[in-house]
Amino acid sequence: MPHASIVALLEAGPADAPAIGAPEGVKSLTYRDLQALARQTVETLNAHGIGRGDRVAIVLPNGPEMASSFLSVGAGAATAPLNPAYRAEELEFYLGDLKAKALVLEAGVDSPARATARKMSIPVLELTADRSRGAGWFTLSSSGAAPGEPGRGGMGEKDDTALLLHTSGTTSRPKLVPLLQRNLLASAEHIGRAIALTRDDVCLNIMPLFHIHGLIAATLSSLAAGGSVSCTPGFNALKFFAWLDEVRPTWYTAVPTMHQAILARADRNKEIIARSRLRLIRSSSAPLPTPVMLEMEKVFGVPVIESYGMTEASHQMASNPLPPRARKPGSVGVAAGPEVAILDEKGNQLRQGEIGEVCIRGPNVTPGYEANPEANGKAFTHGWFRTGDQGLLDEEGYLRLTGRLKELINRGGEKISPLEVDDVLSSHPAVAQALTFAMPHDKLGEEVAAAVVLREGATVTERELRDFCSGRLADFKVPRKVVVLTEIPKGATGKLQRIGLAQKLGLGA
Repeated sequence: MPHASIVALLEAGPADAPAIGAPEGVKSLTYRDLQALARQTVETLNAHGIGRGDRVAIVLPNGPEMASSFLSVGAGAATAPLNPAYRAEELEFYLGDLKAKALVLEAGVDSPARATARKMSIPVLELTADRSRGAGWFTLSSSGAAPGEPGRGGMGEKDDTALLLHTSGTTSRPKLVPLLQRNLLASAEHIGRAIALTRDDVCLNIMPLFHIHGLIAATLSSLAAGGSVSCTPGFNALKFFAWLDEVRPTWYTAVPTMHQAILARADRNKEIIARSRLRLIRSSSAPLPTPVMLEMEKVFGVPVIESYGMTEASHQMASNPLPPRARKPGSVGVAAGPEVAILDEKGNQLRQGEIGEVCIRGPNVTPGYEANPEANGKAFTHGWFRTGDQGLLDEEGYLRLTGRLKELINRGGEKISPLEVDDVLSSHPAVAQALTFAMPHDKLGEEVAAAVVLREGATVTERELRDFCSGRLADFKVPRKVVVLTEIPKGATGKLQRIGLAQKLGLGA
């Protein structure tokens, strides 16, 4: 692995070449600029008592400043990007679980995150963008936090935690995944190798930058290859083709729902597609329907590369290869970084074609969930990390996923814990019992649905229950369908069963 840390990666880049850009004519930030920004940011953090290993939460909109703050803060502390759509209750949980020492927010912007930080006495660092210096240039200033004594100052090293993300498990409490600098850099290198990134490549980022996919697959892999990334304000199907024409990227990466929205507008943008510089399109974070893959290759005239990733692997685990090797529709490709094996329940490795749990090991894999020995005991077997996904390796070593062993709802790449939604619904005074489950959806793959049993004599409408959830959960977690039942169907053993409940209730795509 050529880079030992984030700052080493930035220093290895072509000094005067563009690193981070943005659409709409904004000047790009060069690698030299980004090095200076990282050092300036770490000095500011150190002056406020924040050093290596300390956690800094970041709540910013998508764009170049989100990308540059992840890199700059991560160069000397542990970053924790949070979804700006989180409600106050969610922010309070995540900030508390992270033990955040500071929170980075846009200067002067009022938000639930600012109010929550105030309530929790977490110092706020105000980020002021300066686009005249280049896309992503910013300064940090304190909003009243007194400077402190840094624990471990200076730039981060390979074994320092660089990124902390929560992943929903099958319990209502999300698990905290620490990723070391070397985990992130290994994954960035793996992605670059899988799709042959070079200094000539430009990525158009439309993924959220609080998500491992946008942070590592789009941003860090581009910089690890010495290329550049152009950061949009977030996915917008109406603006995508204008960005494609202006930025002239060589590739972009997205979730299947985004690809489908782009495909729906492709027919009226044929001229832009014809003159584009795209050499590949990458898809990850949810299964890509075969018809969508084939149609995209036909429309754009470039290979569509489906990859397989998850937070605990710093994103990428497997990837379909570039031509001339085969891209197999319905497969997530071959091992692309870590070792991939199929294990049985006892941890024995299965033969090709046998179905079992997909397991991985390699330099990109988290050392383990934080403060969760029970989860780590279940997740690691003889050095292998158990992904919770079921699948098989075919005779050519291509991985095919056959389902999830656990009950996470995969809504267009967003993983949702049913029990988290259960807890919110169950807290409504009219609800006696709640069970959240996946309902098929033609574009998202799965949508959130719930069945509830009301307390005796209580009345409540579906709209009232959804509004109740909306005040306590991010929009993507709110059930789109709530069914009121006199009894929730049970399995043969008397247990409530999420899997198959949509079918039993007649809730199809």
